[in-house]
Amino acid sequence: MFRVESCPVDSTQRAELAELIAIPSVSADPAHRDDVKRAGEWVCERIRRIGGTAELAPFGEKELALGEIPASTDPANAPTVLCYGHFDVQPPAPLERWESDPFELSIRGEWAYGRGVTDDKGQLWILLRAAQRLVEAGALPVNLRFACDGEEEIGGRTIVDYLAADGRGADAAIIFDGGMLRRDLPVFELATRGLIAFDVNVRTGERDLHSGMYGGAALNAIHVLMRCFEAVLAGPDGRLPEPLRQGIAPPTAEELEAWAALPPGADELRGQGARPLDAKAEEEFYLRTWAEPSADVNGILGGKPGLRNTTLSVEASGELTIRLAPGQDVETIGAAAERLLREAAPPGAEVDVRWSGSPPGLVRPDAPAIRLGLDAFERALGVRPLLVRTGGTLPIMPALADKGIPTILTGFGLPESNVHSPNERFLVRYFEQGIAAAAELYTALGALR
Repeated sequence: MFRVESCPVDSTQRAELAELIAIPSVSADPAHRDDVKRAGEWVCERIRRIGGTAELAPFGEKELALGEIPASTDPANAPTVLCYGHFDVQPPAPLERWESDPFELSIRGEWAYGRGVTDDKGQLWILLRAAQRLVEAGALPVNLRFACDGEEEIGGRTIVDYLAADGRGADAAIIFDGGMLRRDLPVFELATRGLIAFDVNVRTGERDLHSGMYGGAALNAIHVLMRCFEAVLAGPDGRLPEPLRQGIAPPTAEELEAWAALPPGADELRGQGARPLDAKAEEEFYLRTWAEPSADVNGILGGKPGLRNTTLSVEASGELTIRLAPGQDVETIGAAAERLLREAAPPGAEVDVRWSGSPPGLVRPDAPAIRLGLDAFERALGVRPLLVRTGGTLPIMPALADKGIPTILTGFGLPESNVHSPNERFLVRYFEQGIAAAAELYTALGALR
């Protein structure tokens, strides 16, 4: 378990974090464009105060907070660690559900409240505070590079483009933008699934028809679309068709052992009010959501929904997404899915398919940075993180992998932290414990060279 100790936020730390929380850097709202940049400038100024160099640098149509803090001794030969975080936040609405001003840091009981206190301003601040602690002690053994953006909450790719163009690289990367499985049980997220989004349009004639006069003889576009989607969905065993399973990187024995300690899949589904896809879905919950590809129809347009009518529709469209398992390739799976969609359509149907995607990311559990990180967290917190994956898509993970940079993706948010919701909150004691863990992590990564 975590070390039992008093971990209050002192007045200096509270005032500092409150400054950052107070900036309404809502990237989804153009009216807050200057606030987003102001938050980036705050991060840069914080890096400079620690003793590094930093600037809010234009890159494409956006800006990145780019900074460097040199190792305390022999920086020319010290390993380099790249730290990522984002300084934009979700909109606070609905405001009436907040119990305090969303842009005012409020500490009530064991929780600190404010928009971005968990996602991700508070956790980025933890990384900065840990760097300061080591710099002031003359004990920072690595060169720190900070590359932070202000568009993560709107799916921006500026940081991905920056990493692709960056030639300097790093020996490891740290992202504190995640959470714990539950209180006092940290995790390292080794993999993210990729995502391919498909837009499918079907046309089967010149105009809609009377189903009594032409039904059973003329093609119905909605029926064709249903056949197309059926060709790429999971079969009775919960697995996608074999052409969509190419390249899967299976979990290691160590990962599977860690997953066995997680709450049962049946509880996870039941807790969300969901019903299992098939007889083995509960048993295979983590395998399917973290290490297998999946396909979901996200919407269908066609006919006259909500109205009783007898029309045979000749136009229909739909949206489908495929989550890629770690190890899979966007182009390979995208092309295979398009082929299946087209082949499922009968002669005479016109099928238009458009798609784009982001790749999955994967870090080997035996990577030296991961092993050092696990040991560091265990020393700082008294418990060893579980090795897990995430079913979501995080474009920065494959971007770092493409550069050969092993990434430690972790964090101190909790399921009850209300991320993206009113009354977003962060457990107060995790500020100090997070700083201690980050400082221990920086120290451990000094052994990479």
